[in-house]
Amino acid sequence: MDFAYDAHTEELRARLLAFMDEHVYPAEQVAHEQRARLASPWDTPQVVEDLKAEARRQGLWNLFLPDAEHGAGLTNLQYAPLAEITGRSPQLAPTATNCAAPDTGNMEVLAQFADEAQRKQWLEPLLAGEIRSAFAMTEPEVASSDATNITTHIERDGDEYVVTGRKWYISGAMNPDCKVFIVMGKTDPDGEDIRRQQSMVLVPRDTPGVTVDRAMQVFGYEDHYHGGHAEVTFDHARVPVSNLIGEEGGGFAIAQARLGPGRIHHCMRLIGMAERAIELMCRRAVSRNAFGKALAQQGVVHNWIADARVTVEQLRLLVLKTAWLMDTVGNRGAHTEIQAIKIATPRAVVDIIDRAIQLHGAGGVSQDFPLAELYAGARTLMIADGPDEVHQRSLARRELKKYL
Repeated sequence: MDFAYDAHTEELRARLLAFMDEHVYPAEQVAHEQRARLASPWDTPQVVEDLKAEARRQGLWNLFLPDAEHGAGLTNLQYAPLAEITGRSPQLAPTATNCAAPDTGNMEVLAQFADEAQRKQWLEPLLAGEIRSAFAMTEPEVASSDATNITTHIERDGDEYVVTGRKWYISGAMNPDCKVFIVMGKTDPDGEDIRRQQSMVLVPRDTPGVTVDRAMQVFGYEDHYHGGHAEVTFDHARVPVSNLIGEEGGGFAIAQARLGPGRIHHCMRLIGMAERAIELMCRRAVSRNAFGKALAQQGVVHNWIADARVTVEQLRLLVLKTAWLMDTVGNRGAHTEIQAIKIATPRAVVDIIDRAIQLHGAGGVSQDFPLAELYAGARTLMIADGPDEVHQRSLARRELKKYL
């Protein structure tokens, strides 16, 4: 594995870094101020639309999608350092470049599994940034870390599917631009193969029987920039049979195909979050005095900063190795590494951000710095896309097989 970025990646990195400095960081405070004046907190501030237009003008658009027909045509290894950069401003940069979850995963599903009509109706406007979408999988009544527990029903009735169930923490669903849900439910709840019971269907937001009940908070945050996280009821919502993605019984496999890239994208951005925290930590350390000397002269602060740097360098190498394996041997061949970064990265980044918060004192938990919001996002990723314990269980079993 060559650790040097190729010329194309380096050129994109330079352009994206300049875009962050010239447009994204200055827009962070502007976005907060504009959002406070909106009629609805779920509406998109104008500065975000301006960022999207500028990113598209500069060719910093759909960087995540390796399909050159629809996206930037980058490999996972090429995209990794770019996602890291956007992770430094997770509320704005991924959306500005049309690389924000859950749209990224949904676009990958549509590009890989949808038919031409479905791509025309939903993928094309998503790629253009004209609409948003949501992925409806997690349910409040069951342990959704085990996808076979899903209880939402998708029943065939003539030329229609009838969708009935309740979902929650459906990211992006509060955004008025969210026009479609990819819903995972059971079409064959009594099937012998528990991994062939589920299917996925496209359910437009305006379908009768679809109700966005409430916004779900995350550590007290409503994640307005992310489009929120909603509880959604599907009460006998009817959609045409043509809205099935792939085949009946293929939902579990599609979900696994979707989650692999999603996990590594999150880990890439987490490294950027950690880098932002280290930068803030260092700036704070050299600008504040306590007990007669600068914080930067305190031994414990030296330890925090050194440990953070070592940890980030280790994580980056593991993420890059995982990206390289996904490119060379496929997601299945990189299964162990995907699980390893999902376990290691959020846990370590939470610790780094926690140290940065401690160094900032009361300011660290305030709205004056991004640290509290970064912490909430990183801590949540120890649960999202499969709790760490699920990945530890699977990874340990894989290791133990070598000795059985």
